[in-house]
Amino acid sequence: MRELFLKFERGSTALATAGACAMLATAAALGLWQIVTRFVIQQPAEWTEVLIRFSLIWMVFLGIAQAFRIGAMVSVDVLYRLAGRRMRRVFDAFVALAALVLLAVIIAVGWQYALRGRVQTVIGLEDVSMFWAYLALPVGGVFAAIAVFGNWLDPKRLELETAQ
Repeated sequence: MRELFLKFERGSTALATAGACAMLATAAALGLWQIVTRFVIQQPAEWTEVLIRFSLIWMVFLGIAQAFRIGAMVSVDVLYRLAGRRMRRVFDAFVALAALVLLAVIIAVGWQYALRGRVQTVIGLEDVSMFWAYLALPVGGVFAAIAVFGNWLDPKRLELETAQ
């Protein structure tokens, strides 16, 4: 069961990371397009600014899963280094629980924002609902929660191991 969950977690975190990379590439391409339209064609495309902002929001919330998975987010480095083996597992459980509580709040509140944002339209993109922007919170939160469980079951301390 543990190995099956970790396989699922690796796939979901890889998917979230690929999505975050795609959102970064989208933001960069739209930024370049905005520069071309503004300074070369001299007809600014206002819609690009809004889509860049949305892309960056999605990038952050999807990328959080990878950060949690490699142990680069919530950690107590000094205490972890000084603690014994048993106490480290206690720290791991406490950090995972704290992260999951935070992610539960982000998922719940983000979903409520997304539902309320259905009737709100985006300035510059009047046909697009704010639902799609706010949806980044619960979607990213779910990916991150899966990664937190994965890191708790199979800890990766890449941030801690590479710190000097």
